Formats: sequence, structure tokens, C-alpha cells
Amino acid sequence: MYRTHTCGQLTEKDVEKEVVLCGWVASRRDHGKIIFIDLRDRYGMVQVVFLPKPDISVYETAKKLGVEYVVKVKGKVNLRPKGTENPKIQTGKIEILAYQLEVLNSCEELPFCIDDNIEVSEEVRLYHRYLDLRRAGILKKILLRHQFNQAIRKYLNSQGFIEVETPFLTKSTPEGARDYLVPSRLNPNKFYALPQSPQLFKQILMVSGIDKYYQIVRCFRDEDLRKDRQPEFTQLDIEMSFAEEDDVILLAENIIATLFDEVLGIKIKTPFLRISYKEAIQKYNADKPDIGEGDFRFLWVVDFPLFEWNDLENRWQACHHPFTSPKNSDIPLLDTDVSNIKAKAYDLILNGQEIAGGSIRIHSAQLQEKIFKILNITQEEAIKKFGFLLRAFKYGAPPHGGIAFGLDRLYAIITNSDSIRDVIAFPKTQKGICPLTEAPSYVEDSQLKELYIKLIEES
Repeated sequence: MYRTHTCGQLTEKDVEKEVVLCGWVASRRDHGKIIFIDLRDRYGMVQVVFLPKPDISVYETAKKLGVEYVVKVKGKVNLRPKGTENPKIQTGKIEILAYQLEVLNSCEELPFCIDDNIEVSEEVRLYHRYLDLRRAGILKKILLRHQFNQAIRKYLNSQGFIEVETPFLTKSTPEGARDYLVPSRLNPNKFYALPQSPQLFKQILMVSGIDKYYQIVRCFRDEDLRKDRQPEFTQLDIEMSFAEEDDVILLAENIIATLFDEVLGIKIKTPFLRISYKEAIQKYNADKPDIGEGDFRFLWVVDFPLFEWNDLENRWQACHHPFTSPKNSDIPLLDTDVSNIKAKAYDLILNGQEIAGGSIRIHSAQLQEKIFKILNITQEEAIKKFGFLLRAFKYGAPPHGGIAFGLDRLYAIITNSDSIRDVIAFPKTQKGICPLTEAPSYVEDSQLKELYIKLIEES
């Protein structure tokens, strides 16, 4: 048995127990005839004491321990002497009097200290991400992310939702950003695309009768990066049949309230304030206004325009995506004044940042054709781009709608992080590079040949 307990588990109730612990040496203090080490794992830290007796060899080995050495310790749990307790840690009232020590691995000189107050560039931290993740602050954020994800699943499962996985290798469809393309070796000169979102698949799931779907899913967009963007990011994706705007909004508010209550112990007041897109622009000059509603200020922006004019292409384009439903009362304007049509769309804003967005979808083939016509998408183009979805709509599509939460951004705000990279285990830099693995990288000519790809030299 490698260990009987973890480093954050023992308390004064365990005094006199014989225990075996494993972990990393966070620090070593040599006081002459007594050596102290702080032994750390992801569960916490405990003080271990080494004396020359009864085994001088154990003491001598302890003298040679370096920071971040991986060790196995066997010993007895003692109360710390009065006045030496450490109230800052869970195990602060006890220590381990060690009589066996095994060095499981040594550690080279560290590029930076395993400490939350280090001053080192982000690139160096990400290059040595395995060390960065040992820091208590970063580890806490990763653990919180896990707790939030579990709370999401628990709540949605209780509401009758089904978690369904959708493909990563799919068809390239226009969704607002560049696709990441993947060449197909078995189908020369053809490409898969990594999904920007599961949008089309989740709508097909509604046609399939799944009724309530969710997925914590990876999405991919080849776009210019900022501190709140990543080329691969995580969404909580949700879709519901026989739902209107208020149904989706209520569900989203309940998810937020449940997360904050169960994970953080914070009561979030619902319902959230709702303002129209027009009011947001007129009052705050922003479609993601920061209203100023404590530490966590939630509000909905609703009644977005269905279309916006593209000066460059001299045509109307969808504000969200071409499957967003217009307000029922505005459908007659499709033939007269498309500029004033409002969408059944809604964005959830937290502290001036969009953390979720969604809409009620079009489920009528006739209405969808009319929207395509306004967007200057021919029937041939529609079939080429969205044919599999349009085909599904011919076989009894129910009214449906949904929402997607940007979980990286949400967790970054909740943990007061400077960047979403702090809440992602292995993030990319703002240039889309992974310093840890040095991706993207060149590949062998033989690999390119298999894929029928020939590189063009940069001019």
C-alpha cells in the first residue's frame, strides 16, 4: 500500500495512529538534531518530523531531501507541542513522527517556486504547466471547475435532461468564425471541420425526440485571440423541445442559482433583470452592459434584431445564426420591413461579460426558406451547407430552443482570474500556441503525402 491517508486528511482524532503518506516536499527545515518537512499533495499539507533516533539512516536521508522530491513516509501521528500549531492548514494541530522514509523520485532545480506569489511570465508557467498546476491557487480553480461541472450535471439530470455526445469530426458550416479543418486520409481532397458549436446536431436531437439535451462540450474556433478567448473552449450546451423564451431563461437562472449555492454557498437572487437590446445600446452604449446587481451582477439582454446589414457584402445577415426564430408578432414584417424584426434571442451577462446566449429556433420549413431568401442564401446553397438539418425538418420537427454557457469565461469571472487560461488545465497562449507541447508543429512530409497535401512556401 502506497499510502493509508492523504496529506490533508489527518487531525487530532488520529493521534497515535500509524500512517503511510506520499507526496511532494514543499519545504525542508534543518534545526540541527531535528528536521521538519512540509509534505504536500492535492488534498493538503502536513508537517513531518525526523529525529536521529531510532534510525539514523532515515534522519540522514531526510537531510538530503530537496524541494519537490517525491517521498513515501511511514510514522506515527502526534499532537504538535503547545504553541507550535498552524491554524492556516487543516492538519495544523498534528505532525507525523517519521521512522521510515523512501525517496520515490528526485527533482531538478525548479524554474520557479511552487508558490502563489511568484513573479514569472505566463509563457514560462505554461511551458512547465505540470509545476504551475501544483500551486495552490491554480489547483483550487481546477478543483472548483470540477465541482461546478458536477453540480451542473446533477441539476440537469434531476430535471430530466439527457447528456448526449455529438461528433468532433463534422462538416464545415458557416457559423461566424473560421473552422479548423481536418483532412481525411480515406477521402482524398476532402476535409472534416471541428465544430464551432453542436448547434445543428442538438437541433437534430430535438427532431429525434430526445426532448431535453445537454452536453459539456469542447468547441473550436479559428479566430483572433484575446484574454477571454481560446481556440478550443468549453460550453454547457442545452436544447429543449416545446419550449419558449421564458422556459429557457428560467432554466438558465436555476442553473446559476444552484451552482452558486451548492459550490460557493452564495445565494443568487432571481429572476434576473431583463432589458432590451435597444435599451442596452441607448442607456449603456453596449450590448453587454455592466449594470454595477454586488460582486455578481447578472442581467438578460433580450429582443435583439433578427438581422443586421453587412455593408461590405451589401446584404442582410443573421445577428445570431440563420435558424433563430423571429418574434411571432414580427413575422408579417418579413415581407415589408426586415430591419425592425426582433429575434427570440437572449444573452446572459455577468459583470459586463456575456456568459451565455441562445434562442428559440425556427422549426417551420416555410419560415426557414423565407429567412434564407432574405439572407440571400439560395436553395442550392442551403442544401449544400445545411442539407442534413433541413432534411430532418421535413419529418416532424417540434418547436425547440436552447442556450449555451461559456464555462471558461464564467469560471474565470467567479474565481476573479485575470484570464480564462487560469481556469483551463492546458490552455493556449494568445497566439494559439501550447508552450507545454509546442503545438502547432511541423509534420513529416510522409504524413502530408498520405493526406494528399502539398505545402506552399510563404511569400
